[in-house]
Amino acid sequence: MSDFHDFLKHQFAYVAIGEFKPGKFEEAKRLYEKAVSTYTQGFKKAYLLQEPGTDKGIAVIFWENVEDMEANHSEAYDNILKQMMPLFVKAPTTYLHEVVCEIEPAVTQNSNLDE
Repeated sequence: MSDFHDFLKHQFAYVAIGEFKPGKFEEAKRLYEKAVSTYTQGFKKAYLLQEPGTDKGIAVIFWENVEDMEANHSEAYDNILKQMMPLFVKAPTTYLHEVVCEIEPAVTQNSNLDE
């Protein structure tokens, strides 16, 4: 029965949408990677998306639960964010979403060539 309850649990996604000052995206990317590397328990994965040809981006970080996300706010993480904030045109807009559906590609016969 616990497998069924585990199936019903959803992950959470923290989403930040922002724009960096001209030419600052690479520096922000480096700091983002450094910040994400401080995450431990409950961290699932992270993506940083960049709108082609611009300094606009979206960060998406997946967590097991909200409590783990909040517990990962360490002093090291806060220091990295302080370095990143001046790179933004204005403070990013942030959201918290519950992942309610996850769809993965279907396995096709051609993708099983190793078998």
